[in-house]
Amino acid sequence: MDFRMDRRKMLLGALGTGAVAATGLRMPAYAQNAPIRMGWLSTLEGPFATGGQDAWRCTQMIMEENNNQAGGRRVEIVRESSNAQADVALARARKLVEQDNVDFMVGPLSGAEGIAVRDYSRTRPNQAFINGGSGAADTTLRNVSPNFFRFNMDGTQWMAGLGNYVRRTLNVQEVAIVAGDYAFPYAQVFGFSLEFCRAGGRATYLWSPLGTTDYSSIIARIPRTAGALVVIHGGSDGLAFMTQYAQAGGSLPLIGGSIMADQSMLSARGPHRRLMVGMVSAGPLADVVDDPRWVDFTNRYRARWGREGFNSPSIHGYNYYVAMQGVLLALNAVRGDLSGGQQGFMRALAASDYTTPMGARMRLDHNRQAISDTFLNRIEERGGQAVTVAFDRARDVNQTLGVPEAQFLALGAPSRDNTGCVAQS
Repeated sequence: MDFRMDRRKMLLGALGTGAVAATGLRMPAYAQNAPIRMGWLSTLEGPFATGGQDAWRCTQMIMEENNNQAGGRRVEIVRESSNAQADVALARARKLVEQDNVDFMVGPLSGAEGIAVRDYSRTRPNQAFINGGSGAADTTLRNVSPNFFRFNMDGTQWMAGLGNYVRRTLNVQEVAIVAGDYAFPYAQVFGFSLEFCRAGGRATYLWSPLGTTDYSSIIARIPRTAGALVVIHGGSDGLAFMTQYAQAGGSLPLIGGSIMADQSMLSARGPHRRLMVGMVSAGPLADVVDDPRWVDFTNRYRARWGREGFNSPSIHGYNYYVAMQGVLLALNAVRGDLSGGQQGFMRALAASDYTTPMGARMRLDHNRQAISDTFLNRIEERGGQAVTVAFDRARDVNQTLGVPEAQFLALGAPSRDNTGCVAQS
C-alpha cells in the first residue's frame, strides 16, 4: 500500500464514515481571497513549556503538509502562549478572539486551562473552540458547551486498562499514588483507581500543587507496604519528583500517568532514567507501535525537526496534530465557509470520523468528546534511547469507560476527595 497516498487522502479532505459531505455547498464570495484566521494557544511558558513547544512543531508540520490552506482558503495562525494557569489561558483566549479577531481557536494544553476556555466559549456561541490537548474530565462531561470540541481523550480515558493490568496481571495489591493537585491528574487518578480498586486493590494518595520543587515530604510519606508507585505528574514537576525519588534511593516498581511516559520526560538525562526503564503506563500513543502509519509519521517528524525535536513526537505534539486533522478536514468539508455563525463548520467538526497517525479511529460523542484508542506501554532502552513500547490496546474508549452515562456521572466529578477508589460491590 502507498501510505503517502493514504496520508494525503487523510489530510486533504476525505472525511471518513459519518462525516458531513461537502457536495452542494457553494463557495462564499468572501472566502475566495480572505484568509482564515485561526487562534492558537498552548503552554510556551511554565511547567509544560517543552510540551507546548512540541505542540507548535506538530501544528506547523500539518499546516506545511497542507500548504497552509484548507477549504480553498489560506489559513493564518495567530499564536498565543499561556503557562498552565487557568486565568492566564482565559486572558490569552479572550485576546485572540476579541482583539486579534480570529475566526476560531485551537487550544489550550493543560487541564484547568481547558475548563476555563470551555466556559468562555459559551459567551461566543458563533465561534468554534477546538481543544488543543487539555485532558480534565469535566471539560466535556459536565456543564458542556455546544461550540467546544475535543479531539483528544480525557485523562480518565487514557488510563483505560491500566488499573486492571496492575492489579490482575502484575498482582499488585497496594499502590501509593503521587499526583498533581489539579484537574488533569484528578482525571488520571480516577481512571486508574476505578479499575484498580474494583479489582480489590488498595491505594494511598499523596497530592502536591502544580509547580512544586521540593518533594521530600511526599517521598517520606510513601507507605512501606506499597507494592508499586503510581506517578501522575508531568513536565518539570514529573522530572523534579523522579530526580528526587531516585536520589532518595527509591526502588518501587513504577506505574506512570500518560504524560510521565512521554518524550518530554524520557529525553531528559538524569538519575531518574534508570528507575523509569520497565515502567508501565497508558495513553493515546507509544514511541514504538507496529503500525506503518505511525512509522511514517515519526519519520516525517524527525526529518522536519531533527535535533530541535524529540526522538518521536510528545503526547502534547500528537494531541495538537490530531486536533488539527479534525479542523482541516472540517474546513475542507464546508469549503472554507464560516458564515452563518459557523454552524456548518461546527456540524462538520461534530461529525468527524478519521484515522490518527497511531492508526486509531477518531470520532466524537454527543458532547463533542473524542472516542478513540488507548495503548498500554512499557519503557525500554533501545539504541541508547528510552522509548515507550506498546504491548496492548483498548479500542473505542468512550468518556464513561463503557459505563452507562447516568451511572458514571453518579460517581461524581474527579477530585482529590473523589479518587474513584470504590470497591466492587
